[in-house]
Amino acid sequence: MAKHVIAGAGQVGSQVARLLAGQGREVVLVSRSGSGPDLPGIRRVAADVSDRERLTALTGGAAVLYNCVNPRYHEWARDWPPLAASLLETAETTGAGYVILGNLYVYAAPDKPMREDDPLDPPSAKGAIRVKVWQDALAAHEAGRVRVTEVRGSDYFGPGCLDQSHLGERFVPRLLAGRTVRFAGDPAQPHSWTYVPDVARTLVAAGEGDRAWGRAWHVPTTGPMTVREVAARLCALAGVPDPGVKAMPHVMLRAAALFSPMLGELEELRYQFVRPFVLDSEESQAVLGVAPTPMDEALAATLAWWRDRLAAAA
Repeated sequence: MAKHVIAGAGQVGSQVARLLAGQGREVVLVSRSGSGPDLPGIRRVAADVSDRERLTALTGGAAVLYNCVNPRYHEWARDWPPLAASLLETAETTGAGYVILGNLYVYAAPDKPMREDDPLDPPSAKGAIRVKVWQDALAAHEAGRVRVTEVRGSDYFGPGCLDQSHLGERFVPRLLAGRTVRFAGDPAQPHSWTYVPDVARTLVAAGEGDRAWGRAWHVPTTGPMTVREVAARLCALAGVPDPGVKAMPHVMLRAAALFSPMLGELEELRYQFVRPFVLDSEESQAVLGVAPTPMDEALAATLAWWRDRLAAAA
């Protein structure tokens, strides 16, 4: 039974842990808090991922090390370098395959659907940080020191996605309550939305065999939808009236950012939500054998999760 180590127990890392445990794999889930799913086959460990010696000890004998960490947005510049260095050095030392959870920040502001071979030319500081993480890992791969791949998705939605998701707690509960959603961008622009269980399935597929190493892959994602289209479809599935989605005035967003570090960090990424932002995942679907979950199925599962959560809170 192969051992798999997951760094990060957030919305993606926890999904990866559940998936691997369900396949009968030995799973070590590492996070600062030691949180994550309490399921047979999952060993939850409280540890600092930037502590290379500790992480190396936990990863010894593992087939794959998954980098699913997600530092707080406004602390990326401080936190990513030591985290990335520790994870990469651990993979090199232990011989584990290294699968990185990436994103689309690494590309230029798009004027066509984004592909894995697009130049890495980010218009944001966050994008530059993610490019460095990938390029350092890829250089180690090309030098023969490690096997590495990166999986990139668009904005996440699905069960477990809360405040960090545009289709999370500021979206679904408001629609179910009949309240208009205020969106920080243009709600009429086509946008790719990536379902979190598909992210987990792609990460696991990328770590199996030899087909994925040495390059990046996109998470299989359904065709783009505007935020208004997503809201209308979710409300139809829920059997409730659609209260609509309105754009949040940019000046209001900038004012709110003065009091919220998280909102302040969204300013440099605003380009993703005021123009078409579309991911092309045809190649990864063909090579990795992962198909995107149909949008209605994904929205129905998201809706059911939110209804259970809201009922429990009540």
